[in-house]
Amino acid sequence: MAHIHLGEGSFPLWALALWTVLGAGLLAVVTYRIRKGGIKTNQIALAGIGAAASFAVFQLNLPIWGGIHMNLTGLVGILAGPLLGALIALVVNVFSAALGHGAVGLLGANVIVNASEAIVAYYAFRTLLRMDWDVFPASASAATIGLSVGAILMGAIIVISGVNGSALPRSDLTIAVAGMVGINLGVAIIEGVLTGFIVQFLASVRPDLVPGASREKRETSTGVGA
Repeated sequence: MAHIHLGEGSFPLWALALWTVLGAGLLAVVTYRIRKGGIKTNQIALAGIGAAASFAVFQLNLPIWGGIHMNLTGLVGILAGPLLGALIALVVNVFSAALGHGAVGLLGANVIVNASEAIVAYYAFRTLLRMDWDVFPASASAATIGLSVGAILMGAIIVISGVNGSALPRSDLTIAVAGMVGINLGVAIIEGVLTGFIVQFLASVRPDLVPGASREKRETSTGVGA
């Protein structure tokens, strides 16, 4: 949902280098964890479907305050997990940049933003399920939390980096970015509710696709009802 839509050359060189290194570092950790733990065949298929759905929705842009859209990263994180969710964020951003939706130089920053959404949504969802939340409120809340973290992180990256050629002093830039973040937070709630309905539906017809969604498995794993 959050995405830095600035053009090439908008960030100073030091900021591009910083976010690129941090993004590459995050992906390196993710790749190492995947190689060490392996991937199940069904996870690969699910990741492909998630990437396609996220990319398709990601291209539907509303020209409001620099661009507002959904990208289903919260849903991707919940279903595919934090590791594959981060890689899906990379794939979606690479293909989007190739189509002119986001600068190539901002890939590192945008991967950090979108990967954080998937990672936070996954862990928030699992935590809420362990607290015995039902699937719908848990997934809706988790996606909203993840997307909100991404929106705030997006704003922080822009403010920290500054924008080349902008006549706004840093204080005014912060106010403008805060307004954009606020709009994204509102959209996060909408996308969170949508995610909740999708996850609830999948849990009812294919609970194997939603990790931890089966109440029976949760009770068994925690010793409840034994």
